[in-house]
Amino acid sequence: MTRFENDEAQSHPLVTEMGVGTYYWCQCGKTRTVPYCDGSHAGSGVMPLEFELTQEGTLAICNCGLTGTPPFCDGSHAKIE
Repeated sequence: MTRFENDEAQSHPLVTEMGVGTYYWCQCGKTRTVPYCDGSHAGSGVMPLEFELTQEGTLAICNCGLTGTPPFCDGSHAKIE
């Protein structure tokens, strides 16, 4: 897993209310719309992780890029110096 190059979050994870729908979590680490894909992966061979929510709710989405359980936070941000 690659840490997001543009991770400027003041806190980790991104705890957010999310609606029903399809989302794309960045896996290349280059997105400028952390943690969601903005197409920066083009030509890299790395594709975003598509995930679908069937009910709305408050979720903890990884916005450091280090999680082992993408797209959800697993506490890996605690290792960021």
